Amino acid sequence: MSKLIASAAIRGAHKIVNRAEKSWNEALKKYGPDQKVEFPNTGYFLPVIFAMTGIEVKTLKDCQPVIEECKRLLPPVPEKQHWLPFLGVTLDAGMATLWADEIIEALKYIKDCPYAIQENCPEEGNFWLGAADDVIMRKRGIEFVDGTAPGFAACVGAAPTVEQAVKLARELQEKNLYVFMSADTHGKTMADQLRQAKVQMGWETRLVPFGKDVTSTVFALGFAARAAMAFGGVKPGDFKRTLLYNKNRIFAFALALGEIDDEKYAQAAGAINYGFPAIAETDIPEILPTGVCTYEHVVSRVKVEDMVSKAVEVRGLKIQIHKVPIPVSFGPAFEGERIRKEDMQVEFGGTKTPAFEVVFTKDLNQVEDNKIEVIGPEIDDMKEGGAYPLGIVVEVAGRQMSSDYEPIFERWVHTFINEASGIFHMGQRDINMVRINKEAKQKGFKIKHLGTILHAKFHADFGAIVDKVQVRIYTNEKDVLAWRDKARATYKTRDERLGSMTDESVEMFYSCALCQSFAPTHICVVTPERSGLCGSYNWLDCKAAFQMNPTGPNQPVPKLDVLDPAKGVWKSVNDFVFASSRKSIEKACAYSIMDSPMTSCGCFECISAILPLANGIMTVNREYADMTPCGMKFSTLAGTVGGGLQVPGFVGHSRIYIGSKKFLLAEGGLARLTWAPKALKEAIKPLIEKRGKEMGVPDLYDKIADETTATTEEEVLAHMQKTNHPALTMPSLIG
Repeated sequence: MSKLIASAAIRGAHKIVNRAEKSWNEALKKYGPDQKVEFPNTGYFLPVIFAMTGIEVKTLKDCQPVIEECKRLLPPVPEKQHWLPFLGVTLDAGMATLWADEIIEALKYIKDCPYAIQENCPEEGNFWLGAADDVIMRKRGIEFVDGTAPGFAACVGAAPTVEQAVKLARELQEKNLYVFMSADTHGKTMADQLRQAKVQMGWETRLVPFGKDVTSTVFALGFAARAAMAFGGVKPGDFKRTLLYNKNRIFAFALALGEIDDEKYAQAAGAINYGFPAIAETDIPEILPTGVCTYEHVVSRVKVEDMVSKAVEVRGLKIQIHKVPIPVSFGPAFEGERIRKEDMQVEFGGTKTPAFEVVFTKDLNQVEDNKIEVIGPEIDDMKEGGAYPLGIVVEVAGRQMSSDYEPIFERWVHTFINEASGIFHMGQRDINMVRINKEAKQKGFKIKHLGTILHAKFHADFGAIVDKVQVRIYTNEKDVLAWRDKARATYKTRDERLGSMTDESVEMFYSCALCQSFAPTHICVVTPERSGLCGSYNWLDCKAAFQMNPTGPNQPVPKLDVLDPAKGVWKSVNDFVFASSRKSIEKACAYSIMDSPMTSCGCFECISAILPLANGIMTVNREYADMTPCGMKFSTLAGTVGGGLQVPGFVGHSRIYIGSKKFLLAEGGLARLTWAPKALKEAIKPLIEKRGKEMGVPDLYDKIADETTATTEEEVLAHMQKTNHPALTMPSLIG
């Protein structure tokens, strides 16, 4: 290993550790040893320290053994006349750096926090986001499971120019990678450059500015450590498995932009522990032999415009990109973009103009592949800032096509259009809205390109059953209104068909093993009345997925030999679950929370938990960050039931399942729900009201407490007594 790099990294580690100790001593003197220390809303304490040592840093007092261990790990700075095998001691210095980083960053949250604690960057003012909370971690984790996010790039410093920074960010986004930004180069950061170019930043666009301080680089490594614990089943303190998991599963790398000082060398040494190589723009010594990293450790003198391709090569990423022939960038990273009114060229639908989108299946002889028509004005004929009608009619054909797939294809229209940079899509069916921004129009984007996107993506993602795709886009009001009536008739027919499906009306359920790479013992069994717990897959989705990929994660599960209809137990399903869970789960009840509930991976939209005092259950969604009446936040609950665990009294599930007739059927169903966050209640109010009427409790919605009426289990009980909640007279849940 280069002596120059080793010496610089070790010097940098000494500086960071000394800084951490100084900051800790100052905080200890000011706040006392019992002062709480944390990254807000996370159950993983200071995650790199927790993952590597198992130490739970909760207070200032808990920092002392970590600082002592950092000092123990620090080797002396190599003397000029001595040459030694430097790799081992440099890696130790790198790990000490990361632990010291976390202490420095955690102390910032005690007073004068420099971070905007939210998911996306504010449009004005401070845009540094700091440590990701567990809600973001769980929400984004699924993307590392299904491959939509193959890895992340930790960009340290600033590019030579704003234009190069934007181009670098866009190229990383197009490859679906997350971009984690930290540190500065002579006072300038990459995030500053993107803000100057008015590029939207935040978790939704995958451009995440962690912090300006070099120590904020640790947030990227903390994200990786939490991935190992949350989804890989790695136990805290098992440093070897944590590092191997990241080397083999989290495909990340560092891009060093601009001059590299000692502290940045120390951060790079910490990243190399994880198997994450560094690609540098400047002329520094290289470390080309393989060993800790899959291939080279440090590669330098790489032009900014070549850094992404070189990093992908060095890290060994396998990225699949289907090029969509449109004049703007395209990929999942752009799905979270928003278009403000002042940046808008034109908009369609919403509350201002009629709009709809519909997919029809046709015979092969009725569809001309790649025929894309715009009937009405094109974007060049539209007034800047104007609102216009829009109708999107997609017709698909294939030898294995079925009309059952129409709503599935339709649901993907939203995602596919949103993946175009500068295009915003919201809603579906006849409540959709589309905006095109000025930059996209200037680059040559036309309304016709909406059809180009749908043609390309339906073929790319559904090629096993789609042979032909043609698209007609209407932009004149007369045609839009006429076709909208036809679309609404189709929606109604579908709803009636889907609404009539029950678990009893089918002979086959479907599995989903998409999350087994993160939770090896977890297996979803999806039924017509119990969707996948992530909310992304229902029974029809799984059926379609199996048709498209017979060897994929969605497999048919025979529904034979019913053992308990109230709890949802079938012998054939148990046999399938036992085999698919690596023989760890012998029984799974589809409709029970108390007896062998279905396992959870970690991607659930909601968690239900028993409230013994209330003789009922509470349900919390992942967006709710506050304490719940059961005494645990969502993040803590997720750690309790995630990872493929089967925990009676707790179960993860989707939002829509709450309105199902099979929701906790064994325990009395929705009548057991005693508390839910107000936002969740309002979002599913129609489902609650419908089921309440069916159960003979038409005012059930008002009987369910939320955080405005109860925050403890005792307060929930008081609210139940005040409203005469039905759970008060139901059989005991625990005896």
